[in-house]
Amino acid sequence: MVYKILVNNSEEAQELNRIASKYPYDIHVQSKNGWADAKSLLGMMLLTMETDLKLTTADGADTRALEDEIKPFIVSYLKLSDKDKK
Repeated sequence: MVYKILVNNSEEAQELNRIASKYPYDIHVQSKNGWADAKSLLGMMLLTMETDLKLTTADGADTRALEDEIKPFIVSYLKLSDKDKK
């Protein structure tokens, strides 16, 4: 699943990192300049100043619980083709 998210400051980046770290599947945050593992606090801090962030979860992962926890960060839900995910 792909979500367009907004992270306004370092405290929100830390919270998103804490949430992502609880789940066993891959969770990445992508900006126009690159991507980071959402479970990496350093990576999250580097991307927080970017706009148009996308949070992507592993294909086939049950993301219902994650989605409930990240609702404050979600701007919209995106459906991307495999080509757009790369």
